[in-house]
Amino acid sequence: MGWVTRRQLMNLLGAFTVTLVLAGLAFGLPAWDRSLPADRPVSAGTPYRITAGVTVVPPPGAVLDVTGTRPGDDQGSVLFRIGPVRYAIDVQPFDGTLAMAATRLRQRITGTPGYQVTGGQFAVATGTGLRGLQGGYTAPGRGGRYAAYRAGPLTIEVTISGAELDLGRTLPAIEASARTIRYVGTA
Repeated sequence: MGWVTRRQLMNLLGAFTVTLVLAGLAFGLPAWDRSLPADRPVSAGTPYRITAGVTVVPPPGAVLDVTGTRPGDDQGSVLFRIGPVRYAIDVQPFDGTLAMAATRLRQRITGTPGYQVTGGQFAVATGTGLRGLQGGYTAPGRGGRYAAYRAGPLTIEVTISGAELDLGRTLPAIEASARTIRYVGTA
């Protein structure tokens, strides 16, 4: 057995330090992230900017769920929660028709195991004049509504879901919020 040199000790110390830093990042950051609440308060009555000139006024009592909110310049999404009810709006570039946008949204809903669309679609419009198609869907223990709108080069998809009892209580406020969806074309 030979002597341990100063250089070998420094290398060992450096390796140990790097290992501690990596362990801290690997375990500490996720633990810290989980400790932060996902919900953020939003102001009812104040338009919330989603993306690309699209805004919505959140319903009273809603909180912003940052785990399902993705802001962006030309596409983005927002997830509000009113108790256990989810209210999501997704905005993305789209060059098809309104019927194509609604069909695409319906297919995405029915592509989830256990989800099925109920009834037909009917015309709906926001208070700002955006025209859309709306329908309903069910899943085990849940119900929901969906709507697709066309706005300039974008499609705006709205999905609302929750247990029937919770959904029945919050649906009027959420529908009133959906009527505030506004598109102001971007330059």
